[in-house]
Amino acid sequence: MIEFAFVCYNRLEYTRRALESLLADPSRSFIVTIWDNASSDGTREYLRTVSDPRINDLVLSEENVGQVDAVNTVWQRSDAELLGKLDNDCILTPGWADQLQKAHEDIPDLGVVACWHFFEDDFDIERARHKIQTFGEHRILRHPWTCGTGLLTKSRIYRELGPIVGPGTTGYWTRMAQAGYINGFYYPLIYQEHMDDPKSQYTLLTSEDAFQDARGDGTLEELWEFRRFILRNLHDDPWDVKYYLGWRKALRGVGRRLGLVP
Repeated sequence: MIEFAFVCYNRLEYTRRALESLLADPSRSFIVTIWDNASSDGTREYLRTVSDPRINDLVLSEENVGQVDAVNTVWQRSDAELLGKLDNDCILTPGWADQLQKAHEDIPDLGVVACWHFFEDDFDIERARHKIQTFGEHRILRHPWTCGTGLLTKSRIYRELGPIVGPGTTGYWTRMAQAGYINGFYYPLIYQEHMDDPKSQYTLLTSEDAFQDARGDGTLEELWEFRRFILRNLHDDPWDVKYYLGWRKALRGVGRRLGLVP
């Protein structure tokens, strides 16, 4: 059994599309705990109207505790063998959870495996081929960390490593890779549409003004640049976690400052 933590905060339009995509999946292999972080835009009222036997609990927090605290609370009290995290800004592909569950069942050392959160035309198989590894009947586009949504991990690994610490999950997945677990994106890629991607047809980030209203930090162009950086990293950089740690990380940082590496 899988238990998902679906965390939302405002952005009702996103929440509605994301949750509908999850519950439209015919799979009965999961339950979901919906956690609202004190939304004030009608999200809480909408969530009260949603009915599905797979909804295990609806938590309407009186304060915004952030994603990490919400996920830790849901995961720590779960009895499920597999744990998942879902944000309210991604539209899922039907059947994705069953496929990732099968991979976990067949690969004992699979740590975190995720859906691809970019678009089909963002992926270049020739650049990424060096990172695609075969494990029995499954293939994984291996990387020390994945995105923070549309993913599954084993509850026993979560118990082993302890709760997620920090504002996001990247450091946690890196710790998982350091412990010897296999992380990455399922291949052939299973897509999820990230609505906060400026390429998404549903994005609210349609202009610089809209970006400032929604984010309030940085610029839309900086978001595009960060997007290009992440795609380069996922395609071109090594999958081995040692590359991102210790002296290798420090040496790469010096090279970037000198303009010797991208």
